Amino acid sequence: MMTAGNFLRICVAVAMRPALWITATRQGLRLARRGWWKTPPFLPLPTPAYLEFRITTQYGTANATLEIADVIDYLKWCRDWDSTGGPANGRTV
Repeated sequence: MMTAGNFLRICVAVAMRPALWITATRQGLRLARRGWWKTPPFLPLPTPAYLEFRITTQYGTANATLEIADVIDYLKWCRDWDSTGGPANGRTV
């Protein structure tokens, strides 16, 4: 479950890691729902259904709280994946 307080804690944790700023921005835009700027809260957030799916597959229940360490690990993985020329860079594995 993503609460406003949890979202803020994740943002602070990412803000304290400048090496992840570009990756976090890129992932935020990749996962943002279409037309996010047209409806409140006017933030590039994923759809609630996508978040529920990801939290359920990570923790086994949709009611779990997203762990900050897991988000940081995910962003590091995304940064490393992008730097290897993964499929997002037009290569196949």
